[in-house]
Amino acid sequence: MMLAGRNPSLKPQDVVLLIKLIVLRHKNWRISDLAHALKISASEISHGLERLRLCGLISFDKKTVNSHAVLEFLVHGLKYVFPAHAGTVRLGIPTAHSFMAHSSVVASETDYVWATEKGTLRGISIPPLYSNVPNAVEDDEKLHEALALIDALRIGKVREKKIAEERLERLIVGNE
Repeated sequence: MMLAGRNPSLKPQDVVLLIKLIVLRHKNWRISDLAHALKISASEISHGLERLRLCGLISFDKKTVNSHAVLEFLVHGLKYVFPAHAGTVRLGIPTAHSFMAHSSVVASETDYVWATEKGTLRGISIPPLYSNVPNAVEDDEKLHEALALIDALRIGKVREKKIAEERLERLIVGNE
């Protein structure tokens, strides 16, 4: 575990973990459950929870998300800490505004994907926050939607970012 006063330095997978906690909506969970769902080791989940706690994004007991702090971090800080860079055209899983829940709201000629052979859409690839994200979202539509919204904040244009911010606020603050 980390010592008090040590720089918590969030890792990208910590953001994925944080979003999973939000999507769970206060359900009881075990570290092993989170590890299995996110395809991350149990020890990394444990360390991630501690980093999130040290940053003030979750409570001292590591069970409650600090909703307003999380929203502020995602909307105003994430794109600077974990920027998204467009890659090449690849087959992948839709993300950002290309995710089907958003595509009807945002008309765009550009599709964005997390590159994977299991994909269903050709688009400009952007790296997911964590390499196992495409596997983690296979059976978790809510996690997929939330991470796609985050990618819209990371790479979207002004209108796409505004829509993503509004939807994230409903998801995160609406959880209280």
